[in-house]
Amino acid sequence: MPKKLIKRYMPNHETIRDHKHLQFFGDHLHNPNLWHLNRQSVSGAFAVGLFCAYIPVPFQMVIAAALAILFCTNLTISVALVWITNPITMPALFYFAYLVGAWAMQTPNTVDHSEFSVDSVLEGLGEIWEPFLLGCFISGTVLAILGYVGIRILWRVNITRRWEQRKKSRGSR
Repeated sequence: MPKKLIKRYMPNHETIRDHKHLQFFGDHLHNPNLWHLNRQSVSGAFAVGLFCAYIPVPFQMVIAAALAILFCTNLTISVALVWITNPITMPALFYFAYLVGAWAMQTPNTVDHSEFSVDSVLEGLGEIWEPFLLGCFISGTVLAILGYVGIRILWRVNITRRWEQRKKSRGSR
């Protein structure tokens, strides 16, 4: 992975550690594994962040931070990946999650595509909450697994490529 690129955009860990909204984590924020960029911490952070992105509650970042601390993954990446579900992408991603849940439960799709609005969703919330939550869980889990495995593979490919480059540069001397 391009560690230099990631480090360039990551905030300073002292700033995050001293943030007033994260003080309830106490001394857990002093764990150095939360700030390192290595294969385990980054791939775990992708799993945590992508899973938490599909949790349909406010303050997903706090949940991602708590899980990152619990699993000793990179805190910054875990929290940042939650923003995949932002106000622009959320309707499409959560509608997809509903479709996945309806498919898994083998229930008919009760959402009218022509009148898809916040009002129509709130009116039919009693009918759609079960497939929606199941779809969020399934989508979050699958995305977390794919993110974890994908980062592990990309990291390994990058390391192998750098070894080959080093081997070539040593051979040309």
